[in-house]
Amino acid sequence: MFRHVLIAALTLCAAPALANDSIAELGTGGLILSRSDAVAMQSEDLTISPEKVTVDYVFHNNTDKDVDAIVAFPMPDISGDPEEIPAIPENQSDNFLGFEVTIDGVAAKPQLEQKVFALGIDIGADLKAQNVPFNPFGDAAKAALAKLPQAVADDWVNRGIIIEDTADDGSGMKSTYVPFWQLRSTYWWRSTFPANKDVHVSHRYKPSVGGTSSVSFFYDGQFQGQYAAYKTRYCMDGTFENAVLKAAKDNPDGYPKYYESRIAYILTTGGNWAAGSIGKFKLTVDKGNPKALVSFCGDNVKKVGPTTFEMSADDFYPEHDIDILILDPSDNGGDAN
Repeated sequence: MFRHVLIAALTLCAAPALANDSIAELGTGGLILSRSDAVAMQSEDLTISPEKVTVDYVFHNNTDKDVDAIVAFPMPDISGDPEEIPAIPENQSDNFLGFEVTIDGVAAKPQLEQKVFALGIDIGADLKAQNVPFNPFGDAAKAALAKLPQAVADDWVNRGIIIEDTADDGSGMKSTYVPFWQLRSTYWWRSTFPANKDVHVSHRYKPSVGGTSSVSFFYDGQFQGQYAAYKTRYCMDGTFENAVLKAAKDNPDGYPKYYESRIAYILTTGGNWAAGSIGKFKLTVDKGNPKALVSFCGDNVKKVGPTTFEMSADDFYPEHDIDILILDPSDNGGDAN
């Protein structure tokens, strides 16, 4: 749902993007184990697309004893700052990424741990006392804030828990209280890794896809703006840049008719297992639209399908996170790369 709304919103704009056009992506990663000396990661098969992230792991217990461990999936922190627009796939749900996990093919039911902070202070008890849901983007939280006793509202404003927002709803200027707290969510479960055996764990979720209404690093006939940062972050090469130049030349207005989609995958936190490396690592990036352009950093990346790119490595140590830039055509034109 959010993906389609995002595309509709971004494609309405036809001018070079400014900072306030941008919807921010939320970096999200994989699983974290509570111990690292006995359980090794034999393999990780990671697929990232604008619609879905899937990760298939094979863990192996290298010892002669069963190992009980806590496995966690940290969700990205979200903050109720009205000045920022984060890309949240299901913003009315506590499970705002639609996270699902299976263990050896059987669906697991992880527990959800949630904490809320304002100015670094845990305010969960305050919200619970007033029956205010934790999700700062949920309509239920905003409705609950409207019912706060005035003394509580004043106190929460002073403590940085909420802020007063004034806007014109069509019938004149009105003030409402909106969340300003930060939500930290983690799914976790207890798992047993049998002695000298493999355990297959798979999970999937909807990624947070940031976006900009047009190309933020090329306008007025040249690469500028975010170009230097993007070239480093997304490893844009000559082929990618030439496709952007061609799109600009093909448009009478002189700018490339694309809008940006950005995905950030946190890989570097995923080394909490025996040896810290992944026996066999495979990354597949699917750009979705065959006419879209895609760029990301990786070694020996190969195009394996109309929309898919792949890289593989043995004894892989996750030193860098994965940042993916997709340029989707804002009309039916555009070359595929």
